[in-house]
Amino acid sequence: MMAPGTNPVQARDDSKNAEAPVCVSKQLCIATSARFSYKVNMKAFGQSGRMQMDGPREVRRVPCPARAGFSLVELLITFTLMLIMASMMWGFGSASHQRAQKKACQQNLSKIYLAMQIYANDYAGKLPETAEARTSEEALCVLVPRYTVDTSIFICPGGRDSALPEGESFRKRKISYAYYMGVHLNDAQQALMSDRQVNTQPKNADDYAFSITGKPPGNNHHKYGGNFLFGDGHMEMTPPKVSFSLAVTQGVVLLNPKP
Repeated sequence: MMAPGTNPVQARDDSKNAEAPVCVSKQLCIATSARFSYKVNMKAFGQSGRMQMDGPREVRRVPCPARAGFSLVELLITFTLMLIMASMMWGFGSASHQRAQKKACQQNLSKIYLAMQIYANDYAGKLPETAEARTSEEALCVLVPRYTVDTSIFICPGGRDSALPEGESFRKRKISYAYYMGVHLNDAQQALMSDRQVNTQPKNADDYAFSITGKPPGNNHHKYGGNFLFGDGHMEMTPPKVSFSLAVTQGVVLLNPKP
């Protein structure tokens, strides 16, 4: 009920002004409007269960964390690589593979023997010999490059020794063959060279000259024996246990390559 003398239009305006925020200053007006808007929205949320928004807002998608594990393609690639590596290892250590490698090894020894013959012609029948040599590299390095530039013949094809630079001395490097320093040419009973042996001791018949496990030392051809080159140039392919004596005569020293 309006008071006497009150204008109805003015009463309605006063009612609206009572609901609106009063602006004492610009900053106070902004704060009051924000609180008023918040109250209205919260009231609407309580009634409808949803917050009324003044306008559309950007919704950002948060990417899901990556799940740990391998994809099917990755598993297939891994399995394929493992299969290839297993095949390579099996092929390297198989008897048939090493039988072929021992034949290729004999070709290497034949070429080394030819270089030794040329060396012996220059040194009155003597073969390479170096005082106080402890490895076969120290004695045989004199063959390169004067008597052969092909250093690949000093690496056994059945083993895993690194290739040698062509035409360069291998004194400070590593070869694959043992050398009986002090042997004379044409001595058919005395071994001159062989695949790397298990040790540098003299060996009798039924002793092991090469690895029986496929592990070093003496494993140029895994666990399948090796080759012997004799003073007259002939060769014998043997299993790890030799069937003949490898006793050395006076003045002969067996030198293994570097481990």
